[in-house]
Amino acid sequence: MRTNLKVERHAAPLRQQVVRLIREDILEGVLAPGSRLLESAMCESYGVSRTVIREALRQLETESLITMVPNRGPIVTVLSRRDIESLYEVRRSLEGLAGELFALHASAEQAAALTSLIMAMESDYLHGSVESREASKEEFYALLLAGAGNPVLDSSLRGIHTRIGLFRRYAFIDEERVAISMQELRRVVRAAAVERDPNAARAACEHHIRLAGELAVIEYSKRLGAEVPL
Repeated sequence: MRTNLKVERHAAPLRQQVVRLIREDILEGVLAPGSRLLESAMCESYGVSRTVIREALRQLETESLITMVPNRGPIVTVLSRRDIESLYEVRRSLEGLAGELFALHASAEQAAALTSLIMAMESDYLHGSVESREASKEEFYALLLAGAGNPVLDSSLRGIHTRIGLFRRYAFIDEERVAISMQELRRVVRAAAVERDPNAARAACEHHIRLAGELAVIEYSKRLGAEVPL
């Protein structure tokens, strides 16, 4: 856990700030899977009351980043191989649908915006920093979902992205994976925004996520320092 970290009380509500900080600590590996989250230590670290910490932990529990264990209290969630596979099965299906719907329903302006973004990603994503890669990918999905025009899909997929934030970040660190990812995103844009082929767009999106799921299991094993449990 980070030390001497104090929340800025003049900004967003305290709970929102603490949720964001704890979430970042989990995603960055400062708080490892299985780590116990002791209220007293967290109060000291984040400089807030037990009430704020408890509210923040409840929020993160709804995001499945924290698990409440009987007789132990809250810990950073530990995922099994099947947990990861299940998340990526759902993500693959949802993103495939997003690509298909974009090809079918996006306006000419939305298609042009996605095409322009993939060109900008040649520098911001392919040759960028972890932060610029993450920002580029967020913008990519924002445009894809806007063009898909399905608010239920938008909400569902954003929820999945929150749960797999840890794995998404792995993909922004490995240069080889970034290069492969960029190739896949080009295919998505070509199928969805240029050719407007719903079947090809779905297939391109699903292929992208299938590879991401395989990477997630490998990298999570490294984070655990052991094979991911079945």
